[in-house]
Order: sequence, then C-alpha cells, then structure tokens
Amino acid sequence: MSYFDAASAAPLHPVAREALLASLDEGWADPARPYREGRRARLLLDAAREAAAEAVGCRPDELVFTPSGTQAVHSAMSGTLAARRRVGRHLVHSAVEHSSVLHAAAVHEAAGGTVTEVGVDRTGRVAAGDLAAALRPDTALAALQSANHEVGTEQPVEEAAAACREAEVPLLVDAAQSLPWGPVGGAWSLLTGSAHKWGGPPGVGLLVVRKGTRFAPQGPQDERESGRVPGFGNLPAVVAAVASLRAVQAEAAAEGARLRELVDRIRARVAAAVPDTEVVGDPLRRLPHVVTFSCLYVDGETLLHELDRAGFAVSSGSSCTSSTLTPSHVLRAMGVLSEGNVRVSLPAGTAEADVDRFLAVLPEAVRSVREQLGAPAAAEPKTTGPETAGPVVDALGKRCPLPVIELAKVIGDVPVGATLTVLADDEAARLDIPAWCEMRGQEYVGERPAERGAAYVVRRRV
Repeated sequence: MSYFDAASAAPLHPVAREALLASLDEGWADPARPYREGRRARLLLDAAREAAAEAVGCRPDELVFTPSGTQAVHSAMSGTLAARRRVGRHLVHSAVEHSSVLHAAAVHEAAGGTVTEVGVDRTGRVAAGDLAAALRPDTALAALQSANHEVGTEQPVEEAAAACREAEVPLLVDAAQSLPWGPVGGAWSLLTGSAHKWGGPPGVGLLVVRKGTRFAPQGPQDERESGRVPGFGNLPAVVAAVASLRAVQAEAAAEGARLRELVDRIRARVAAAVPDTEVVGDPLRRLPHVVTFSCLYVDGETLLHELDRAGFAVSSGSSCTSSTLTPSHVLRAMGVLSEGNVRVSLPAGTAEADVDRFLAVLPEAVRSVREQLGAPAAAEPKTTGPETAGPVVDALGKRCPLPVIELAKVIGDVPVGATLTVLADDEAARLDIPAWCEMRGQEYVGERPAERGAAYVVRRRV
C-alpha cells in the first residue's frame, strides 16, 4: 500500500519511535514531584519544551503541550476571547479554516458573539487586505491558518499579522500543516500545532501564547502547563513529538524540494491524462507535499475505493465521501468543482516509482467510475437557436455527481443559446453545476427557488 494521506496523519517518524521507547523508561513519573524519578521526568519535559520552542520560534515559557491540536485551537480561542471580552466579542477568521476553528467560532456565536468570515480567491488564498478590512474596534481575535489542510495553499500570515498588530488585535495561527516545514514568520500572537501531522505520536498538540497577549484559560485549572492545560500529560509522547518535529525540520529543505518535484509531476500529468479534471489550489504558494484535484462525473467515494484497491490511500473533500452530504467547506469557499475530489499528500520518503505508478493507475480508475455512473461523452454542437427555455432535468433525490451527469447528458440536445433547468436537492449541486459550466464553456445563469431543492439554469454556449 502506498500511503498518500500525510496531511491527515503522517507515519510515525523513526526518531519519534526511538524517543518514545526510550522515554517510556525515563519519563513515567510525575514531573511535579521532587524525588529522583520526578526530577528525571522534569528534565525531560523542560528539554522537550525548549526544543519545541526553538522549532516554533518562541520562548519556552510561551509554549505548553496539549492532548491534541484541536484542543490547542479551542483553548487558544476560548482563552483569548474571554480575556478580551471588554474589548468586544467580534471574531474574524478565513472561510477555509480547519473545522476546529469553525466549531469554536460556532460556539462563540451561539453564546452571543459575532463572527466575520473572510472569503478566499479561487486558489484558496486570503487577501491580507480583506482580513485587515474585516477588523473592527470590537474585534477580540483573528484566526488565519498558515497553510490549508485540503489544498495546500499558503496564507499571507506575515502581512495579516502586521495588519492585526497595527489594529491591536491578536492573531491566532493554526500551523498544523506547515510547522514540519519550518517556523511561521510574522508578529502572530498565538500558534497551534499537532504532532501527528509531522510524524509524532497522536495525542500531542502544542499551544503558544506570546508574551503580552491577554489570555484567560477557561474551565477548571491546575498547576500544570502554566495553568492552561489541566491533567497529567503524556510525557513520553511529548518527548517523541518534539524529537520528530526537530528531525523533520532538519530534513525539510532537501525533502521539501524533492516532494515538490513529485507534486509538480502529479499536477501536470493529471491535467493532461485525465479529461475534465480540475487541479485546485495555488500552483506556487503551497505546501510542497500536497496536491488536490477534482474529476467531473465521478463519485468521490467510489474513486477512493478504486484507488484503495489499486494500493493507494488518498483523501477527498467530496460530499459523497462525508456523512454530511455537503461538499468540503474549503472547496465551497473557493468555488471550485467538488465532485470526484482527491487530495494526495505525500509523506516524507515517498518513492518516485510509487508516484509514477499512481499516475499510471489513476486514468483507468477515473474512466471506470465514469463508466459505472453512465457519464456522457462529449456532445456535438446543435444548430444555434433562439435563447429560449429548454428542458427540465429532474435530478431530485440524486447525489453527486449524478445531477451533473444528467445535465451533461441533456446539454447536447439543447440548441446553442437556449437554456435548460436542473432540479436538484443535493447541496453539492450548488457548487458543482457552476463549476461544470466553467470547465465546459457553458453559461451558468443562476439559481431559482423550487418546490424541492433548487432550480439551476444553464445556457448552452458551445
């Protein structure tokens, strides 16, 4: 099996494994106790904190370890919002943040706070000026990830941090995806990370609160981790997590360059070898190991199963691979095709031969799924006719990508200039029908209310 889902969880780094086994013997005691075993554990914890702070680019007393990256995000948001309540209860975040940020924002809004979501361009990148424009006198916190977890696009953190500093608003940076490649620059105020993203053991996160940032930890507290994280920490896992972070950062320059070349190969060959495929995300300002693409007329879940049978583990943001039946909020915010979405995220050490084998397998896997779903071939243009309303395609009750497939089957029977209407109640249709129009050179007229779902109007142009 070729594992291509490192953005979800990277394989345990060999250095992490060695450090974990060694620290199980040395770091089992309570580091708060004054006897020998406790002092030995305390030395390990202090050394890990200093090493992590160096890798992040902060002071050791600004960094604490948490049970997960998600808890680090939640603690960062709740603690800052509570501490700055007198300033106001306004929160700003990008539309493509990790779900941990969105869930915390929803809780804040339900409790009476206000939230502004800053949009992104088609590559998934926030304009720093847009984030700056969203800041208000009552803004208590802004949140911006350093790089997107689904499409790999890097965000303008340094420019955003400068704008927040000028407005006297703390900026929280979710650095889970980028931290393995090096520290995050800029005058950010809070930062979070997650060890299983860089080859450390799961169950370890980190939270940095820079000096001068007002912060009030929420919930019951004790004397551990500066009062910010209660409970007895998993010291062996912390030691292993920090060891792996230092190791991957030391390898980042060489390995990043190698993986970037492999990803560039995937970006180029997928677009050339698989018809009706859209490669998404910023082609240049991106993480070196992530590439995401979407395939028309493809069920994402079926495609993932086909690739799994061929020996490849990949991820997807398609609605048909989720329990919510809605497309990824990231793809939706970008306005790109969501159906048949595949995210490839290469772990360190990925062999060139494995990538080439994936590129050889993918076209047939996509063709097979399209054939199973009855996807249409390209239609011959009909004679130009008057711009009149054409047929109605009833795709109610059908999940992605079937509404788009039904549209594609009928478009060839519509004269150029005439319209047709697609009735669909799958949330993905709201994103995928306009994306299909852009990819196929047709005109998306708009959406109208319908008795069930919505009516999507398309005008044939080619």
